[in-house]
Amino acid sequence: MMNLAAEVSGSLGSIGYGLAAIGPGIGVGIVFGNGTQALARQPEAAGLIRQNQILGFAFCEALALIGIVMPFVYGT
Repeated sequence: MMNLAAEVSGSLGSIGYGLAAIGPGIGVGIVFGNGTQALARQPEAAGLIRQNQILGFAFCEALALIGIVMPFVYGT
């Protein structure tokens, strides 16, 4: 039983990052999906919509980068 726990603990960081990447992945999909709908409805506001898309994408990716660092910070 103890050997199994030792083998699993080596990949817990990978599992943690996989779970942490789900939220930003969904967030990026929502940002670009709604941005595409907004561009279809108001093409004259393309510059502002694109700027907001890039900002939302940057925030989502920042969460993903924090998620990849945390297993290493708190790992054993």
